[in-house]
Amino acid sequence: MSIYHSIIREPLITEKNSILQSEGKFAFKVDPNATKDMIKAAVEEIFKAKNVKVLSVNTMNYAGKEKRVGRYLGRRPDWKKAIVKIENGKDIDLFNAI
Repeated sequence: MSIYHSIIREPLITEKNSILQSEGKFAFKVDPNATKDMIKAAVEEIFKAKNVKVLSVNTMNYAGKEKRVGRYLGRRPDWKKAIVKIENGKDIDLFNAI
């Protein structure tokens, strides 16, 4: 696994993100320590076969939720989401990408 695949962990495929794809925006679960420049470089390198150029990157940090299993209380890990906007006319196939 390359360093770029450790930055971009997985694509987020939801109904809301499917609507964003028509605008050229794609959502990914990323490493919480990754910066916007690192995310941009990783997306361009992973999808270089399709000549993808990233125009902007927006990131959001999410706190993990507390979950209970019986009498035990646990916590899901914190995670980071990135929404990447690519140039018009380009497309990313998320199902076969990562």
